[in-house]
Amino acid sequence: MEVGILKTAQIIEQVHQSELALGLKNEACRSKFFLYPNSTPKVCLFLHGFTAGPYQFEPIGEAFFKAGYNVLVPLQPGHGRSGKWNHQNPPPLPTDIKIYQQFVLEWLQIAKTLGQQVVVGGLSTGGTLAAWLALEHPQEIGRALLFTPFLGSRYLLFDWLIKTLPIYFEWFNKDAPGNFGYKGFCLKALRIFLELGEQLSKQAQTCVLAPILMVCSEADKAVSRSKQQDFFTKVLSQQPKSWYYCFDDSLHIEHRMMTKLEDNDYEELVITLAKAFVESNLTWAQFQQIAKRITQGEVYESIKQELNLDGQASQQLSAMMTQRFGCDHLECINPSEKKFI
Repeated sequence: MEVGILKTAQIIEQVHQSELALGLKNEACRSKFFLYPNSTPKVCLFLHGFTAGPYQFEPIGEAFFKAGYNVLVPLQPGHGRSGKWNHQNPPPLPTDIKIYQQFVLEWLQIAKTLGQQVVVGGLSTGGTLAAWLALEHPQEIGRALLFTPFLGSRYLLFDWLIKTLPIYFEWFNKDAPGNFGYKGFCLKALRIFLELGEQLSKQAQTCVLAPILMVCSEADKAVSRSKQQDFFTKVLSQQPKSWYYCFDDSLHIEHRMMTKLEDNDYEELVITLAKAFVESNLTWAQFQQIAKRITQGEVYESIKQELNLDGQASQQLSAMMTQRFGCDHLECINPSEKKFI
């Protein structure tokens, strides 16, 4: 074993022991690690969603592991603990964003011992944290995967409630299949992510960040797609190797988009898209051009030869654009006009 891998193995053992001592709700909430006995060219650090757990990233974690990556999916602070949580005894979620930021910085350092390039990804508030990492530490992040990041609620009223009311809130889908996390929370624990999202939107106007992939869905009723689009437009002006993809409403892919367990029957589409982005070096303009040419009937093999695409990137792009994605649903951005066309 390499020295870095050995040290990381010790850290991971400490994580397992601490989670045993904490007492977690169930096995699904435990940190997940998919590791080779050596460092790999790329390593993934995945961040689960608010009140959820590492189980959200098992399918995509296993897929990247099979593709030759080391993968880390740590349980976030205050999450996944057993207890009789309610409005009188809310779950111990942090109300200071610095706790989460310090957490992801510590895991970034661990990830760097396991691979030459770090790919960070997250769902919802995990996506917000991944965006923060890509903005604050672009030299240390190779790619950032933002799965429907929480930058604001779909309805402005909800944002107002989150910012002003000190109440306990229960998820509307708290008993939905695959929900192994907390059923409720204090709004002030979510408020810090809303504030972080607003901060990131301002930063993105002027800061160069790591290339990002933003994955959204028309069927997502939880978050503001207009704020996601606005953020991406700002990012694209600084980082042209970023991509955006929004799943068509007809697929019924909702906010919890990472697993079939959480109601996404098309989890393989999310995985294929993520792998295509990570393995590619295409700009957004090139990505759009390829999609457009395929919808016009051109054979992928001829485009591949013309653009000199090879290796895994080519395979993933081919799978993404010629199988089940339907490139007519690709949403294109014209950043000069600040609108989606």
